[in-house]
Amino acid sequence: MSQWSLIAKIRQRFSSSPVPPDQRLGREAIISLIIHASFQFGASMSGLFLNLYLWRLTEDFTINAIYNIVNFAMTPFAFAIGGLIAKKLDRMVVYRLGIMLCAAFYLLVIITGESVPDYFILFALLNGISSGFYWTGYLILQYDVSTDRNRVRYLAINMVTFNSAGLAGPALAGSIISRMEGLQGYLTIFMFAFVMFVVAAIISTRIKAIVSHHKAYYLKYVGLVMKKNKLWLYSLCGFFVFGLFQGIMLFLPNILLFQAVEREDLVGYFGVLFSGITVATGYVISRRAQKEQARKYILYATIAVVLAASMLLIEVKLWSVIIFMVVFSVCNPLTVNSMTSYFYRLISGLPLKGQLKVESVVMREAFLNAGRVVAISILIMLATDLQSIWLAIVILAMAAAQFLLLLFIRPEQAEQAETAASVAANK
Repeated sequence: MSQWSLIAKIRQRFSSSPVPPDQRLGREAIISLIIHASFQFGASMSGLFLNLYLWRLTEDFTINAIYNIVNFAMTPFAFAIGGLIAKKLDRMVVYRLGIMLCAAFYLLVIITGESVPDYFILFALLNGISSGFYWTGYLILQYDVSTDRNRVRYLAINMVTFNSAGLAGPALAGSIISRMEGLQGYLTIFMFAFVMFVVAAIISTRIKAIVSHHKAYYLKYVGLVMKKNKLWLYSLCGFFVFGLFQGIMLFLPNILLFQAVEREDLVGYFGVLFSGITVATGYVISRRAQKEQARKYILYATIAVVLAASMLLIEVKLWSVIIFMVVFSVCNPLTVNSMTSYFYRLISGLPLKGQLKVESVVMREAFLNAGRVVAISILIMLATDLQSIWLAIVILAMAAAQFLLLLFIRPEQAEQAETAASVAANK
């Protein structure tokens, strides 16, 4: 079967009745999903175990936390530079550059081997730059290949493909690590990740660059936009709050699982379970979600996650970590999809008729990663090791902080602003 036949079949699967014509996905939307799936397959193998690799080499919780702080702190600067590249050249340039830098990152990890902890700050900086470039390009691409009518569905399908690619990766990686002596298995999966990133970069050449005469970079004017558009400012504050919880969840659960089971293959199998739950949730969202219900979805998701996080106060053991992660895997897609689709709707109403999409993505990541850095900093100040009671308290506090999102996400006002902008444009 040729590549284009495969794309046609996938497109038919996602575009068939009873989906209305205006919600069906186009050719470039399908290709973007394939690229992201290829990237995620490699990332799910390597990213899941990168923190464990550093943990196995050091058994130092603080080093892992500092690595993630530096990584997240560097990412907004990479987004700012990536946004400039996207504006002056094209979003596909920074997208491909991000993929290749991710490949280079893991190639350096392989070459450095067990000496990675000696240079963990440098590796954190490189990881922040590569991921920043990748997500700059991809978040802009998401906006370009979707429309206001099909964006909720596209983002939900993206979540399904993203996590479906992540199903096989952790299981395969865990199995490889458990079958090899020492840390050789880690280096093997990092090599697999390198290959998948190269494949993703090759597929990305199928999406054409957009020829645009609007190459001005308006990042210095975003402060003025914040003053004039309170809804957009509130949404950015929402991403800061969202980052408080996400920062901890991006690295801590796998370390907690490994502490409980002490086997990488079981950590991988649990990763498959959690990703499978997320896939199922994403599929339901793609069929049932309505953009007007964003606040309700966030409320339900936050209540459930807070209740699950409270289990960790009893004890941080395998049973409580599994309950927490299962609930998180169900609820997180609701929050992510609601936040992202809402933010993209607001971009459409910003000045200059969509020309601020790059700057919007850069600012979103600045606020998001600021929240991540703050949360992890609080964690290492209060919890010096994995046995500290403060570990569970901080997780619960950051989960409860997600209730603040209800103050910042205002879909009704966004709908009114969107209608007013449409009426003004038609006059």
